[in-house]
Parts: sequence; structure tokens; C-alpha cells
Amino acid sequence: MSAIDAAKTPAQPVPRFRRLVWLMPAAFAPHIVEEYGTGFPVWVEQTLGGAMTGGAFLLNNAVFMLILLSLTAWAAWRPSPVSAFALLSWSSGNLFWNFVFHLVTTVLYDRYSPGLMTAVLLYLPVSVAVAWAALNERVLPRAAFAGAVSIGGALMLLVIWVGLYRMGA
Repeated sequence: MSAIDAAKTPAQPVPRFRRLVWLMPAAFAPHIVEEYGTGFPVWVEQTLGGAMTGGAFLLNNAVFMLILLSLTAWAAWRPSPVSAFALLSWSSGNLFWNFVFHLVTTVLYDRYSPGLMTAVLLYLPVSVAVAWAALNERVLPRAAFAGAVSIGGALMLLVIWVGLYRMGA
């Protein structure tokens, strides 16, 4: 194919999944601002009996954001089942299961969990949109998608145990 023929060939649109994944780090940033601004580290100590400093909170979330951005770029720019699986495993823990955490702790402790608003307004719809695109476009087989979301749940449990309860121990 000549350069002229290539120029005449319309560009293929970027699959929806590869575009939507960028909403995940975009949602993560305001969530962290909300959590920090509404006192999540203090809430952890007062409500959950855990230990968390503001500095540890910011450092952990900076690392989480770096990982999320790296995995997002990998899945968007070098699409493969492996990159999608890694991204969905990490992001489901940081977004979807984080939404579940904020909702459950708000109900369980009858006290606002700092981060609930952005979890409801951003994390849940972004998670649903990315999941829908991944399944609709067959980015991963359903079983692999379920595995990634399960790993994300396990990662969230690990973050809760280490980050909220073991950090100050």
C-alpha cells in the first residue's frame, strides 16, 4: 500500500474501552482531594480504630495514582489481554471496591465516610462504563474479567488491612 492509499484509508476509531480507561485516573484525583479535605485519616482513627497520618495517606495515594496511570497508559497504548487484566485488577480495587467500602462503612457506622460523594458520583459510573466497554468489546473473556474484579476486591481488602489497621502497628 502506498502512502497515498494509506492517507485515503479512514483511520479506525479508538475502541471505547481504550478511551474510557482514562476516566479512571481522572476520577481518582478528585476522590483523593475529597478524602483528604474531609479528614479521611482522622476518620480512620476515630471510626475504624486504625492508624493513618496525613503524610502516609498522601504518599500511598501518590503511589496508587502512579500505578493507575502506568497501567492505564499500558492498556490504552499497548492493548492486550494482559494489560487489560492488570488494569482492571488494579482499578477495580481502587475504584469499584473503594466505592463499596465507602458505602458500606457509611451505613455500618452511621457516619459519613470521607470520599463517599466522589465514590458515588465518579467511581461507580466510571467503573460501570469501563466494565461495560470491556465486556461489550470482548477486551477480556467474562471469566477473566470476573477474575480481575475478584483480584481487585482482594487488593482492596489488603489495602484496608495494611493501610488502615497495620500502618500504625
